[in-house]
Amino acid sequence: MTERITAACDGACKGNPGPAAWAWVIAGTDGDVASWEAGPLGRATNNVAELTALQRLLEATDPATPLEVRMDSQYAMKAVTTWLPGWRRKGWKTASGSPVANRDLVVAIDGLLTGRDVRFVYTPAHQVDGDPLNAAADAAASRSAVTQEPAGSAAGSVLPPPDTRERPSAPRRPRTANGTPRSGTSRSGGSRGGTVKAKFPGRCRCGSPYGKGETIAKNDTGWGHPACATAS
Repeated sequence: MTERITAACDGACKGNPGPAAWAWVIAGTDGDVASWEAGPLGRATNNVAELTALQRLLEATDPATPLEVRMDSQYAMKAVTTWLPGWRRKGWKTASGSPVANRDLVVAIDGLLTGRDVRFVYTPAHQVDGDPLNAAADAAASRSAVTQEPAGSAAGSVLPPPDTRERPSAPRRPRTANGTPRSGTSRSGGSRGGTVKAKFPGRCRCGSPYGKGETIAKNDTGWGHPACATAS
């Protein structure tokens, strides 16, 4: 039986949208990073970066070999597993009737996953003693987002060290299933669709944080990104 490849992928965005990049890393038999690649995306959203990282990882690995993908983006994972069948049935519309964001990337990934043995594992980002592969992918994507230069083991690049600083509860700029920035202050009469402005930072059910002053909406488990309240 062919041994399963263990890998991680991550996207980075300095702003949302802002300078963005993707990265993947593949572990060797000893569990350390054996190969990796990162690439710039110009100005893009966090969600585009996360999906692109997964697409590039799938393209770089043998479809005949079982694969474990470690990711810190629940949005990207759910988009291509949990939500995708429903989107397809609805003609690529969300439950609210709006067009599915980043459809081209989702469709491309769906094709790359077809017929493959791929297991997804969620790994929370920026944790003390967190997953080292995820941390490596995060560091590579972050540097490429800043430099807007490609890098990787095939080019002889040196993998940047992971950021080991302990992060607050909202370590990244918030990201939505529509990939659009959100603005806001406090609750106002002008809010639409049951949305309010967050008075405190929090975390959406998709796993990504939202910041104080961002637009949030009620979902079945609490409060979070408006798109996540309707995406499923």
